[in-house]
Parts: sequence; C-alpha cells; structure tokens
Amino acid sequence: MTSAAKALRVITADNPSPLTGRGTNSFLLGRERIAVIDPGPDLPAHRAALLAAADGGRITHIFVTHAHLDHSGGARALAQATGAPILGFGPAEAGRSPVMAQLAREGGIAGGEGLDRDFAPDIALTDGATVATDEWSLTALHTPGHFAGHLSFQHEDRIFCGDLVMGWSSTLISPPDGDLGDYFRSLARLDSLAAREFLPAHGDPIRDPASRIAELAAHRRDRTAQILAALRNGPATAESLARGIYEISPALIPAATRNVLAHLIALVELGAIYGERPIATDTVFAMA
Repeated sequence: MTSAAKALRVITADNPSPLTGRGTNSFLLGRERIAVIDPGPDLPAHRAALLAAADGGRITHIFVTHAHLDHSGGARALAQATGAPILGFGPAEAGRSPVMAQLAREGGIAGGEGLDRDFAPDIALTDGATVATDEWSLTALHTPGHFAGHLSFQHEDRIFCGDLVMGWSSTLISPPDGDLGDYFRSLARLDSLAAREFLPAHGDPIRDPASRIAELAAHRRDRTAQILAALRNGPATAESLARGIYEISPALIPAATRNVLAHLIALVELGAIYGERPIATDTVFAMA
C-alpha cells in the first residue's frame, strides 16, 4: 500500500439495512496521528477493525457527523480504547430549528429513530471550526437537514458528508430531528464549495457532487409536487399520502411516512396547506 493510499482509508461496519446500505463507513485520515470520521455502531468487531487499520499509527481524534447510533454508537468505547477525544456538534437534540423545537415540545410528531440520546462530545465544534495536525486539517460545516446537529467535514477538496448526501439513496428526513428547509439550505451550501468528491457515511464516493446535489434537490421538489397533487384530491394523513405516492416494500412505509411528514410541515410553514395543531403523526392535512 502506498503512502498516499494509507493516508485515507475506509472501514465499513457490518450493519447493513435498507437505510444504511452495505453499512456505515468509518474513515481514517492520517498515518501517524489519525482522525476517525464516524466511528460507527457499537460493534466490537468494527472497533477492532478500526484499531487494526491504524497500522502502527495513533488514533488522536474521533469526529462524529451526527448522533445516530449507526454513526456515534461506537464513539465512547473507541475513545476509551485510544484516549482520543470525541468531537461533534453537541448533544443529540442540539441544533433544532425553532419550528422543530416547538414541535418536539408539543410532543405529537414522535421521531427520534436511531437517536443516540447518551451522545455528548468531549469537544463541541461550531460551524467553521478547524482542527489540524501536521498531517491533516478538517473544517466543520454545520449541515442540518437529515439531522439538526449534523456536521460535514471538509478536507482539502473532499467533503465527508455523513448522511446528508448519498449516491445510492436519498436521505431520510424525519422531524423533529430532520428539517426539509434546512436540507435544501445545506445542499446549496455544499454545492457552493465546489468540492471534487463527497465521501458519504453509506455507499460509494460521489465523484460528481454538483450533479448529485441537483438530482437530490429535484427529487425533493418532485415529491412536494406529488404531495400537493394528492391533497388537491382531498385531505389526507402523512401515512395515507406515503402509501399512495411511494412504490416500496410495506416495511419501508414508516420511513416514507416520516419523509412525507417533513414535506407537510414545510408546506404548513409556507401557508400552502394546513393541519390541526399541534401537528401529530395522525394529523389530517388539507389545501389552504
């Protein structure tokens, strides 16, 4: 293995699913002083693989894109094994928009799927914070949408983009942790950086980030149009809309329902539709 190849490598956790693809990608950056980006789930075999991949170097920093268990669950055990601090945005519920914070307080929309409620970084990173050694430099970018406290990390002309952008699937946006308006803003921000490559936490590298961002934004706009067309035929709940719009396995309808709910909340905020408040998982929505 060449020196350049050793500087960045990926270990994929054995946690495949319809929402994680082949599993969670954990990235190791550096040769002597190593940063781990997304330590992945709390699986002893995955932790052992990360330690082995250090290959004589020392893991000195553990970066977490967001506090979902398939990304952050293994952080504390890896920190205990290496002495490295955990760096992330904040506790699991940090960073929610005022709208999502209010909906969470009202308690009707559930959410919190896969939330690592015990997560707390040793070092909280603000937007634009840079952490560097003599081998590498990572700049934190607050990119909410999939998750309120989601961070992407820029390294030269690459961006470790967590779950915000994936090549094989669109991301789940599940309120109050996910926010469709934030998602569009984060896509636009990453697009403005003109990175050469995105390295997502699930699936293969994205070699043409601009095209993929355009596809994902168009997909969400099309989904909004489908929802509005369905509501013109009469009031409906998020679940009934999901069942009518998506052509997927019944097992994925709950996730599709959460995505539809994110669109509905955004449309309520725009005044295009309305629903009984407080908004709940069984709220009936109608055209305004």
